[in-house]
Amino acid sequence: MKQSHCLKIILASTSPYRKEMLARFPLAFDTAAPNVDETALPGESPGALATRLALAKAEAVSGAYPDALVIGSDQVAECAGAAVGKPGSADAARAQLQRFSGRTVLFHSAFALLCGESGFRFEDNVITEVRFRALSNATIERYVALDRPLDCAGSIRTEAAGPALFEYMRSDDPSAIMGLPLIALARGLREAGFELP
Repeated sequence: MKQSHCLKIILASTSPYRKEMLARFPLAFDTAAPNVDETALPGESPGALATRLALAKAEAVSGAYPDALVIGSDQVAECAGAAVGKPGSADAARAQLQRFSGRTVLFHSAFALLCGESGFRFEDNVITEVRFRALSNATIERYVALDRPLDCAGSIRTEAAGPALFEYMRSDDPSAIMGLPLIALARGLREAGFELP
């Protein structure tokens, strides 16, 4: 695999959560809005949707910054084989959490690294398995009022009080559930030629 030779990093996201996570690495970066239609294609699986959108976001920004390594990312929850995205409203968040009550939900956290100039490309999708407690309507009401997870896939803010709704969480990368799998991302950045601890 070729190295990127790109000195600049662009995070193709306006998410404050992803920006905060990438900032854990000692690398300077800028952000840019990817403006990508996130509608699923007919018959598209949740994992394929997350992977396609991560790459589409990287491609959308890479065109404007061909000399930069662009990071695109997306997260899609999966319940009973169906994709579950961001709720967008408190009513939708409550409905999503009622659906998850007592069930196992998979969170697909995908990302793509692209450098237009060198042709470097790296993709991965890290899956986190979450088992939700049996959630009463009162619990769901309290949680949605507290965390306001309206812009989070599956109505869960794991960097806030979200883990209180879980029985367990299983993943190869504990950061993946927050939307940017840092273990896999670090591997991609090293392959691109960036030095990390």
